[in-house]
Amino acid sequence: MIEIRNISKRFNGNEVLRNIWVNYEEGKTNLIIGQSGSGKTVLLKTMVGIYQPDEGEVLFDGISLNTQSSAELRELRKNIGMLFQGGALFDSYTVVENIKFPLDMFTQMTEKEKKERVRYCLERVNLENAGKLYPSQLSGGMQKRAAIARAIVLNPRYLFCDEPNSGLDPQTATVIDQLIKDITKEFNITTILNTHDMNSVLELGEKVVFLHQGTKAWEGTKDDIFNSGNELLNEFIFATTLAKHFRK
Repeated sequence: MIEIRNISKRFNGNEVLRNIWVNYEEGKTNLIIGQSGSGKTVLLKTMVGIYQPDEGEVLFDGISLNTQSSAELRELRKNIGMLFQGGALFDSYTVVENIKFPLDMFTQMTEKEKKERVRYCLERVNLENAGKLYPSQLSGGMQKRAAIARAIVLNPRYLFCDEPNSGLDPQTATVIDQLIKDITKEFNITTILNTHDMNSVLELGEKVVFLHQGTKAWEGTKDDIFNSGNELLNEFIFATTLAKHFRK
């Protein structure tokens, strides 16, 4: 479980997050939604320790990030997988080398063990024939799948995804959503995902937190979202759906 307790965060005196409380359970896909500038990415980065909160704390299975030494944080990060918005693959590395990178950095595995783990992750995301290719040789969807393989190569307990469907066509986005959903269940991961894609919300949202101007404006499930009675949330859904319609 990941617990967010009274988190506030400011940049140059501007309060980006204010008094956020929320719990995320293992084995579930948990979504953070909201307009651009609502604080979604800042909250995600605060959860993984990239930003330090000005108030409050983040706890992983009861252990606060605020109390961890550098060595303890390094151990914790071995249990965290991160899927960045653009994939963030290394252009000069092959797919295999990209996926192997966290194993080189964080483990003492033998080369044989690393090779086997990379092979398994490639198969899990249906990229077993793409290992020798470079990111520039992959489609957008293949790049995202390669990034997912790298995110799970350390067999993490927690998976953080920042706009994983950004730039993808609807069909490919559905494939990525299903892969994230399956991996979360298969490995009993606590998955937290930022998105503005309502299809992802309705497919993955076992828990949904809606941020508005840095505060938690609503919390519920995908089944509750259209009957929330929350005017701000309804406006966000309408605006998001309308914008998607006009982009077609």
